[in-house]
Amino acid sequence: MNAPIKIYVPRDAAALAVDADAVAEAVEREAQKRGLDVALVRNGSRGLLWLEPLVEIATPQGRVAYGPVQPEDVAGLFDAGWLQGGAHALCHGPTEDMAYLKNQERLTFARVGITDPLSLDDYTAHGGLQGLRRAIAMTPAQIVDEVLNSGLRGRGGAAFPTGIKWKTVLAASATQKYVVCNADEGDSGTFADRMLMEGDPYVLIEGMTIAGLAVGATQGYIYVRSEYPHAIAALEEAIARARKAGWLGANVLGNGRAFDLEVRKGAGAYICGEETSLLESLEGKRGVVRAKPPLPAIQGLFGQPTVINNVISLASVPIILARGANYYRDYGVGRSNGTLPFQLAGNLKHGGLVEKAFGLTLRELLYDFGGGSASGRPLRAVQVGGPLGAYLPESQWDVPLDYEAYVGISAMIGHGGLVAFDDTVDMARMARYAMEFCAVESCGKCTPCRIGSTRGVETIDKIIAGGPQREQHVELLRDLCDTMLGGSLCALGGMAPYPVLSALNHYPEDFGVSASRAAEPAA
Repeated sequence: MNAPIKIYVPRDAAALAVDADAVAEAVEREAQKRGLDVALVRNGSRGLLWLEPLVEIATPQGRVAYGPVQPEDVAGLFDAGWLQGGAHALCHGPTEDMAYLKNQERLTFARVGITDPLSLDDYTAHGGLQGLRRAIAMTPAQIVDEVLNSGLRGRGGAAFPTGIKWKTVLAASATQKYVVCNADEGDSGTFADRMLMEGDPYVLIEGMTIAGLAVGATQGYIYVRSEYPHAIAALEEAIARARKAGWLGANVLGNGRAFDLEVRKGAGAYICGEETSLLESLEGKRGVVRAKPPLPAIQGLFGQPTVINNVISLASVPIILARGANYYRDYGVGRSNGTLPFQLAGNLKHGGLVEKAFGLTLRELLYDFGGGSASGRPLRAVQVGGPLGAYLPESQWDVPLDYEAYVGISAMIGHGGLVAFDDTVDMARMARYAMEFCAVESCGKCTPCRIGSTRGVETIDKIIAGGPQREQHVELLRDLCDTMLGGSLCALGGMAPYPVLSALNHYPEDFGVSASRAAEPAA
C-alpha cells in the first residue's frame, strides 16, 4: 500500500494571517472528495512571506512549492496535478532550488519550514539532540569553552560574547542558578524569534538545556511577549512532549542531571526587552531597569546567578555543540562570527527572513533578496536594528554587515531587522516618531530618558514648524541627544538618539536646515 502524499501547509502566524487554516481545510476537503490519500503536515514558515501561504508537496523528486495559495485555488491545483508537482501559475518549482532559499546559509533555521515543529521524531531525524548528546559527555567548562571559541555573540542587539556570560555564571557560587530566554521580541520589523519558536521550538529547548548543563542551572524560563500566542502554545506543547520523552526534567537524557523549563508571558512593555527589566517582570514586579552592577550573571533572577540570552543566541548553541566551534566560527567576518537571520520588512517587494553569514551588504539584502521597493519607487532610507537603529542612506548600503563596521558608521545591526522606505518618506517625521516611541516606552526610572525624550519630541516639532530659531533648536536637539547618549541608564534612552541624529545628519533637507549639517558627526 502506497504511503499518503504529504502536503505541507504552514502554521506560522504570518501564514495564518493570510488564511493558511482555510487553505488546509480546503486541501483536506478536496482530497477527500476526490478519494485521494494525503497527509497534511502543518510546518513552520520558510520565510518567503510574500508567498504565504506557501504550500509544498512532497514528490519523489523533492518538495515542490506553490504560493500564495488561497482556498479558492485548491481545486484548480488538484486539477493541475500538483500532487505530482504539476505546472501551475502558482508553482515555483522545487523549493530547495528557489533562489531566495538557495543563496542562504541556514544554520539556526536549518529545520524551520522543513519539519513538523512539534514532532520529536522529525527533530531528531534532522540533526536534533546531537549537540545536547555531545554536551552531556563534556564537563561544564568544556561546554562553555566551545561556545566561547565559536565567537557567538548576543543576537538580541548588544552583541556581547555569549561564552563570557556563561563563564561568569559558571564561576559564580550559588545553590540555585537560572537560564532565562529573552523572547520579548519588540523591535519593529523583527520576527525571527517568533518564527523560530513557532517553527522549531525544540532547538530553543535544546539550546537552553545545554546552557543549563554548562553553568549548573537546573531551571529555565522563556519570557515571551504576550502578542505571540501561537509561539507560546507551540513552546508549551513542545516542553510537555520533551519532558515526557526525558529530554527535560530530573534526569535529562538519562544522565542524572536536572534541567526543566517554563514559559512566562510578558506584560506587553517594550522596556521588558532590556534584560534587567525583564528579570524584574519575571519576578512579578513592574518592569523597570536595574542599575548595574551587579550584573545578572552574578545577581540575576531572584538574586541568583543567571544566564540571560536572546532566542537566536540560545538556538544557535545546538549546532555549535554538534558541529564544533570551528565550524560555526568559519562563517562570518572579523569578530562577527556565524550567521544572523536578517528580517526584511517595510517597503520591499519580497519581505521575509534571510539567514546569512555576516559580511554581506545591505544592498544585497534589499535587492538580491528583497527585490527592491514594493511601490516601484527608489528606496531612500533603511532603518537597521529596530526603532532605536539608525536610518542609513544609500551611501552606506555597501558597508559590510558586521558589528564593528556598523559601529564605525554610528549604526547597529541589533536583532537583524531592517525596515525600508522609498523616496516619499519624510525623515523629520520619522525622527519624531523614534523620539516619541522612546517617550512612550520609557520605564521612567532615569531622567535623561524620561524627560529627554519628551523634550526631544517638542524640539523636533519646533524644527519642523520652522521659524527664525530653527538653527538654535537643531543645536538644542543635538545637545539633548548627547545627554541621553551619555546619561541614560539603559539602551532605550541611550540609543533613541541614533535614529534622530542619523535622520538629521543624512537628510537635513527634511528638517529645513542646510545640507552642510550632514557632515556633522553622528551619534
